[in-house]
Amino acid sequence: MEMNVHLTIRSAVFVALGLSLLLVSLAPSAAAQGCAMCYQSASASGPQGAQALRHGILILMLPTLTLFTGIFALIYRRRNVAR
Repeated sequence: MEMNVHLTIRSAVFVALGLSLLLVSLAPSAAAQGCAMCYQSASASGPQGAQALRHGILILMLPTLTLFTGIFALIYRRRNVAR
């Protein structure tokens, strides 16, 4: 019984990940949303400003992804404690 529950959860996670990737790939314009003023100021900054904006986005993503990964690693390591 325990093995079937584990496989069911694993398959549900894979289905959720697959659906998420499908939705993201089908809506490329959703990633490009932004206000007109932000777009105008970013496009007027030139190549050096665009490079700085890209670096800023990556720098802001690093702590977020680190926390996200850490929380899920902790949940994964302690998954059997609750049983």
